[in-house]
Amino acid sequence: MCGILGIVLGDQTRTVAPELCDGCIFLQHRGQDAAGIATCGNRGRIYQCKGNGMARDVFTENRVAGLAGSMGIAHLRYPTAGSSANSEAQPFYVNSPYGINLAHNGNLVNTASLSRYMDEDVHRHINTDSDSELLLNIFAAELEKHNKYRVNNEDVFHALEGVYRLCRGGYAVVGMLAGFAMFGFRDPNGIRPLLFGERTNKDGSKDYMLASESVVLKAHNFNKFRDLLPGEAVIVPKDLSRGPPEFKQVVPVNAYRPDLFEYVYFARPDSVLDGISVYHTRLAMGVKLAENIKRQVSTDDIDVVIAVPDTARTCALQCANALGKPYREGFVKNRYVGRTFIMPNQEERVSSVRRKLNAMDSEFKGKNVLIVDDSIVRGTTSIEIVSMAKECGANKVYFASAAPAIRYNHIYGIDLTDNKNLIAFEKTEEEVAQVLGCDKVIYQSLEDLIDCCKTDKIDKFEVGVFTGNYVTGVEDGYLNELARVRAENEKSTCELKSEVDIGLYNSADY
Repeated sequence: MCGILGIVLGDQTRTVAPELCDGCIFLQHRGQDAAGIATCGNRGRIYQCKGNGMARDVFTENRVAGLAGSMGIAHLRYPTAGSSANSEAQPFYVNSPYGINLAHNGNLVNTASLSRYMDEDVHRHINTDSDSELLLNIFAAELEKHNKYRVNNEDVFHALEGVYRLCRGGYAVVGMLAGFAMFGFRDPNGIRPLLFGERTNKDGSKDYMLASESVVLKAHNFNKFRDLLPGEAVIVPKDLSRGPPEFKQVVPVNAYRPDLFEYVYFARPDSVLDGISVYHTRLAMGVKLAENIKRQVSTDDIDVVIAVPDTARTCALQCANALGKPYREGFVKNRYVGRTFIMPNQEERVSSVRRKLNAMDSEFKGKNVLIVDDSIVRGTTSIEIVSMAKECGANKVYFASAAPAIRYNHIYGIDLTDNKNLIAFEKTEEEVAQVLGCDKVIYQSLEDLIDCCKTDKIDKFEVGVFTGNYVTGVEDGYLNELARVRAENEKSTCELKSEVDIGLYNSADY
């Protein structure tokens, strides 16, 4: 899972980079591994700044000062099964044809066949293991087929038809054609989110933004916005005097199935994705979870409800209200430690949990506590949390998850782990509780979770992480390839990845 962002300013004398930097701060929760910005200035010249680290660390004042132009895109990387080298920081760039930058959120699941196609048929070199670079080169190869001095919107849409035909997976993309336009498109199933917004300035000119979440649009006064539909694309001219943005349904909507995990965990609560309020879904999750808890545990045996900060707070508070039990903040979070389930190895995750959370004895001692978390993935965090609660003197510890049991890998952009490393894989709830060390574990049912999120327009979601049934079908080949890549990356003797890419010279001092 990553954060993507693109802006075109109506006034070409203004610089877009500072606003892109600020927008990245609003999307930082979507990726803390790497950050990057590419802008387009006069004569189609491309400028970029990217590297490993948080946005505030990569985008220093001196580096941003060198990013000229009124059009630009940005990316925040979430670590996946590939390398975390600087060379895989986005946006990616190819100079032919026309000069193209691209930033991608999601995963392609047919990368092996696409890589062979690029090598054997198209003869394009892919320099990294990133499927985003692969996606960029597929688009470039399709656009190159026109063999024209300059392209128009119809050529770009036609090239995207080829991308949709070749690529399988969940993806949302923003890109730039040097000197021509910004473009964005979304996979035919709508798995990954992408929104388009418009802002009217005092002089009547208009600016346009593409973003992963609505929160960044609203924060920058792009108050007129909507979701791109599955299979839809948009092209925004760099010179807006040439005409307004053009939308096209490039391929028919295959299904409208947003990733359910966005609402459970990943998106900010103040975002609205596909017309669904993340905050209100989490309130509903709390009510449904309380109903399930009442069926399994006597409320007289629960003294207090405690959330695992931060994502679970909304759900836990509503759950406490529905149970008629007091809600307490039993864990204090160190906000300077990143998310633990995305850390690269198990030892780092275990040591990080205690650095990230500190339990307050007064809220646990002598009490039967119900701990509510958004989900249980590997169980690393949950095991430590239960242990801390007991160390603080809790009599009984019940552990409730706002999500159903996660028993399968997430293949569309959230690299959880291999199935065998998921705590609920091939285990009953009683067996999970035994591993966690708690008295009982209570999961939200999938039917209840869907009820919390569905609307009149959307009543089905991507739920493969819970059921093993993926929107794009059986993906055993991809899962085997993913396991192979992970195994190679864990070997100390594996091939070293380059710390920098060769797409553009970057004069930053890192």
